[in-house]
Amino acid sequence: MEKYETHGTCSREIMFDVKDHKVTSVKFIRGCAGNTQGVAKLAIGRDIDELIELLGGIECRNGTSCPDQFARALIEYKKTHPDA
Repeated sequence: MEKYETHGTCSREIMFDVKDHKVTSVKFIRGCAGNTQGVAKLAIGRDIDELIELLGGIECRNGTSCPDQFARALIEYKKTHPDA
């Protein structure tokens, strides 16, 4: 399971798994429970590049959001897993 420490949001961390370039699980630690659970459920089975495109740049406060932070987490994942 991958872990990403968020910045500028109510959530503090995002834990997620990727297999064959698709998200297989997502869990936000803290944050608005309904929103983060919704984002997590909608992300399951989606291609990571699709999620980066869909979620990147969404703003809530501080120029970011929980969905935007997940996009950033996936970008970092791709940097550390060049074959992804």
